Amino acid sequence: MLLTVSSRYRRDMVESQVISAAALRLFAERGYRATTMADIGAAIGIRGPSLYRHVSSKQTLLGEIMVAAMRTLIADQRAARDAGGDVVLQLRRMVEAHVRYHAAHREQAFVGNREIGNLEHPYHDQVLRLRQTYEQGLRAVIESGCATGAFHVAQPRLASYAILDMGIGVSAWFRTDGPHSAEQVAYSYADYAIRLLTDRQPDMVAVDS
Repeated sequence: MLLTVSSRYRRDMVESQVISAAALRLFAERGYRATTMADIGAAIGIRGPSLYRHVSSKQTLLGEIMVAAMRTLIADQRAARDAGGDVVLQLRRMVEAHVRYHAAHREQAFVGNREIGNLEHPYHDQVLRLRQTYEQGLRAVIESGCATGAFHVAQPRLASYAILDMGIGVSAWFRTDGPHSAEQVAYSYADYAIRLLTDRQPDMVAVDS
């Protein structure tokens, strides 16, 4: 009996992952509003009504895709920070992790940025909180570096936004068959971020609270 339950659980997990992957692909290609549950079912050979055995709604699919993406980003960021080293090395690892994710998960990044307006409660608030946590994680390292003299920016919040936005942009153009590997791009972008933070700027005016 235990084997039967375990096998059924594994089968349901696989089916849920297949459904989520199909939904992600269609959301990226057509947009959330233009995609129906029937479309998702057709993409994997399951009749639309049968999908509801695995997922309660299209909104749940979108919400879980976006929440999972943010949780992965936060976990990667914390692992990079906790690997040790000074603030410059911590920041390098964090930026590299950020860029690698967006090079490897282009559909998640695209859907996450385009479809935030289609998220409903409670997913909308949850994703916004996770995004805030993620930004604050990077900003904390920048602020720490400013406090020790390793970084020289008057506006850590804006610097954090700039670095995150730079990495997110990789998802728009990166190709695995392109001239640069994901590791090369990640290393170079980390260099750019460090230069942004370590180059002394004239007439700095602090505006962050």
